[in-house]
Amino acid sequence: MAEVVIRCQELTKRFGQFTAVDRVSFEIRAGEVIGYLGPNGSGKTTTIRMLLGLLAASSGSASVLGLDIQRETEAIRARVGYMSQKFALYDELSGWENLSFYAGVYGVREPGRLQETLARVGMLGREGDKAGALPLGWRQRLALAIAIVHRPTLLFLDEPTSGVDPLARQAFWDMIYTLAEEGITAFVTTHYMDEAEFCGRVGIMRRGRLLAMDTPTALRRGA
Repeated sequence: MAEVVIRCQELTKRFGQFTAVDRVSFEIRAGEVIGYLGPNGSGKTTTIRMLLGLLAASSGSASVLGLDIQRETEAIRARVGYMSQKFALYDELSGWENLSFYAGVYGVREPGRLQETLARVGMLGREGDKAGALPLGWRQRLALAIAIVHRPTLLFLDEPTSGVDPLARQAFWDMIYTLAEEGITAFVTTHYMDEAEFCGRVGIMRRGRLLAMDTPTALRRGA
């Protein structure tokens, strides 16, 4: 059985009297493609930010790649890839310059690695375009390249297909599955219910609670 790469136990986040994530528990194993579904404000992004150590949990516990989210946050962020909802690209820089800058943050400076990463997301030939001039689907590809340039084994993708057309959404999921075939675990949040079909297992969030996490087929049976 594959190793557990994410383990949450009663993970909770409160902002004053408001509970954004309410006693969430689950396990994710290496190589899975997990969809984390729910409407805006259901607690999906807050869950990710706690797992990355960007927000301190109010209670409960969790580990990512065997590292504690409260005590080993820097080590976690060095080993995972994260594509946020509003990924910060420098619009006046080219795709290559953006990738080179962020790769340097991870200590990656080999031009060959950058070239390889651009090829993996289908961006060769457009790396010279300014980021601000790229259509949204291509900006998302560039953001994915930045998230994987340091070769993480675990990816957090926070609504990566939001706002893009159906063809671009399908192309993005094709890239996720190519990465999964290489052994990368993907934790993907979305509010598109049809994207559940692309996932091995799906978690359903509502008002901070994880209502269920199972395969799409099992969830349909239980509906």
